[in-house]
Amino acid sequence: MCQLENNELKMPKLYDEVNVLKKPEWLKIKLHETPAFAEVDRIVKRHSLHTICSSGMCPNKSECWSRRTATFMILGDVCTRSCRFCATKSGRPSQPDADEPQKIAESVALMGLRHVVVTSVTRDDLPDGGAAHWAETVRAVKAKNRNATIELLIPDLDARPELLDVVLASEPDIIGHNIETVERLTPLVRSKAKYRTSLATLKYLSGHGAVTKSGLMVGLGESDDEVLRALHDLREAGVEIVTLGQYLRPTLEHYPVAEYITPEKFEQYRRQASEAGFAYCASAPLVRSSYMAEQALESVRMKR
Repeated sequence: MCQLENNELKMPKLYDEVNVLKKPEWLKIKLHETPAFAEVDRIVKRHSLHTICSSGMCPNKSECWSRRTATFMILGDVCTRSCRFCATKSGRPSQPDADEPQKIAESVALMGLRHVVVTSVTRDDLPDGGAAHWAETVRAVKAKNRNATIELLIPDLDARPELLDVVLASEPDIIGHNIETVERLTPLVRSKAKYRTSLATLKYLSGHGAVTKSGLMVGLGESDDEVLRALHDLREAGVEIVTLGQYLRPTLEHYPVAEYITPEKFEQYRRQASEAGFAYCASAPLVRSSYMAEQALESVRMKR
């Protein structure tokens, strides 16, 4: 219902009528700072480095930085899609920063990272979806950081082979693309992205030798059977690493949380993923795409 505020008509937010669930105890973040975390934190602040770990308020920042792992976002901060779960701004992005690959490489060196994750907004406005920029970033990081492993979390690039080949040619250690949710909920939660397009992207990358990774959010209203079906779909696409974490609603204008999934249920999903044949699965309420990323890579290498 519309309300009067300061003598002006105020429209309700998209999901104001939905009951907001109270977060359970297991979603409370327990911060722990180690000497390694403190050192990385000082470097980030001293040099004004940008990581999605900080800007995205990731609950696992202290743990990951302590292990010398961090995530960077490239290609700007404005996305050409407007998914209902994501707090990233949408609209018309600016042109990519040609110096960004070198800036990322220098940041990785300054932070002394052992494993670097690179993600981005979706750039449907660019003829190549940003594929060349992705590849140049990988090459720049490799040239300046010989001992660091590199993981990418890319958009679907419309599953176009010629664009995926550009990314593959740069030879990152892991290429991830998240299906985000189960097939039934995809049209409700994601915007332009399609479940089958995401699977096609992952299948192409896997079929060309890449170590592939994907992730799902749960708590959006999916059933256990739908989660299991999604896990099997990912395995059929050749995915070796999968993450499952709790969906947390960024604002009242975003898609509502249907349920807070218990740690016990996450452990059940982890066992089912193992039974489905994944080399590595991270499944817990606060797990995010890059959580324990370097450990996942080691698990894959041991099984190959």
